[in-house]
Amino acid sequence: MNSAANGNALTVAMTEALSDALESANFNDDVNCLLLRSSSKHFCTGGHVKDMQSGKDLMDGSVEDVRERLQKSLHRITRAMSNLEVPSICAVNGAAVGAGCDLALMCDIRLAGESAQFAESFLRLGLVSGIGGAWFLSRIVGPAKALEMTLTSEFLDAAAAERFGIVAKVFADDQLDGEALALARRLATNPPRAMRMAKKLVRESARGSLPAALEIAASMQAILLCGDEHKRAVSSFLERQAQKKSRM
Repeated sequence: MNSAANGNALTVAMTEALSDALESANFNDDVNCLLLRSSSKHFCTGGHVKDMQSGKDLMDGSVEDVRERLQKSLHRITRAMSNLEVPSICAVNGAAVGAGCDLALMCDIRLAGESAQFAESFLRLGLVSGIGGAWFLSRIVGPAKALEMTLTSEFLDAAAAERFGIVAKVFADDQLDGEALALARRLATNPPRAMRMAKKLVRESARGSLPAALEIAASMQAILLCGDEHKRAVSSFLERQAQKKSRM
């Protein structure tokens, strides 16, 4: 995504375009991994403040009108990210602030450049996280740290974000895109059906009990064991092992 002139602030048009792209991913068998990144100075500086001031688009009308519009517009991103079957990687450079921070938190694996800064800064504008950021943040850093970040609007640099589990790894800014792309390509080589199931299994296991997780795991494993994808993967593995032995 890229709208350099306004720091990649989320406009209605950008929200719709991003939602369309995310929603289409599950129906495209050629998509095995999703990489979300910015080619400008900042990842995303949050909502478009000038649009908020002018009452443009989302903010027109009554409280009920705005609520319904938020659910139909911004919440499309949240639902699409939550329902995304393939792995999602986020490469954060510069600011990931407000809704931009929340968007990063929705991804499965988050990488950061050394310039990255994260902030749940909604209170600075007299707002709360409107697209589910509180839900994601509290599960990543824990309720206490989530409250501290929310109530203070403090900025976390890349090193602190890594320490609190917001990002998995930090790279030099000029290496971030290459590392993120390499990881995306690596994940995309996995057996696609098994990878989609693996992602779903981890998410469902985190939400439910062990018996429920075992039930889901048994069903998924049975489907995969009886499928051609597993058989091809086993054959490929054995071929690689034989090649390694022949070179020894």
